[in-house]
Amino acid sequence: MPIARIAMGTPGEASKPEAIKAAVAEFISMLIFVFAGEGSGMAFAKLTNGGAGSPAGLISASIAHAFALFVAVSVGANISGGHVNPAVTFGAFVGGHITLFRSILYWIAQLLGSVVACLLLKFATGGLETSAFALSSGVTVWNAVVFEIVMTFGLVYTVYATAVDPKKGDIGVIAPIAIGFIVGANILAGGAFDGASMNPAVSFGPAVVSWTWDSHWVYWLGPFVGAGIAALVYEILFINQSGHDQLPTTDY
Repeated sequence: MPIARIAMGTPGEASKPEAIKAAVAEFISMLIFVFAGEGSGMAFAKLTNGGAGSPAGLISASIAHAFALFVAVSVGANISGGHVNPAVTFGAFVGGHITLFRSILYWIAQLLGSVVACLLLKFATGGLETSAFALSSGVTVWNAVVFEIVMTFGLVYTVYATAVDPKKGDIGVIAPIAIGFIVGANILAGGAFDGASMNPAVSFGPAVVSWTWDSHWVYWLGPFVGAGIAALVYEILFINQSGHDQLPTTDY
C-alpha cells in the first residue's frame, strides 16, 4: 500500500544543497508559470477593454496556461521533478515519492513564486491587479469543490502515468506536454465556473496581492483531495508495489 511508504523525513533536509536547489527550481518554475498564465488574462482584458470573461478569453487562458506549464515543468524536471503545484507535491507525498519535510519546502517555494509573480505583474502593468479566483454566478462552493477535485484528479493522474510510473519508458519524454495539455483542457471545462485552478499556489498569489479571500479554501481543499485520490488510485491499481521502492525526488 502506498500509504505505508509515506515518509516524514527530517528538518535537516531543508539545509541540504540538493533540497535548496530543488526549492529554488520550484520557485522559478512557479514564477514563470504564474507570470505567463495570469499575465495573459490581464493582457487579454486590456486589449478587449475587460473582455477576459468572453469565450475567446477562456481559450486564450487555456492556451497560455498549457504552454506556460509545459515550459515550467520542463525546466524544473531535472532539478526538483517539476511539480509546479502544491497539489502535485501532495500527490507525490501520498505515494511515498517525497518526504513531508521536502514537501513543505516545496510548498513554501511554490507559494512565494506565485506571490512574487503577481507582484511583478502588478508593477509591470502600472498597478493592475491579478484578480483572485472566484465562483461564477449560480456556482456554489461545493459545486466548485467537486470541479477542483475532478480536474486535479485528472492532472495528478496524468503526472503519475507519464512522469512517476517506473514503467513509463519513452512516454516520460512527453510528460510536460501531457501535463500542460490536461491543464489547458480542464480550463476549457471549468474555467467559466470557478476559474479552474487545480493549483493552490496559483490561487494564493492573486489572493495575497488583491487581498481577496472569498471561498479561497475551495482552491486548497479540492486540489488536495483530488491529488490524494489520484495518487492512491494509480499506486494501488497500476504500480507494482512489490518491486517499487521510493523514487528520488528529481524523478517525481
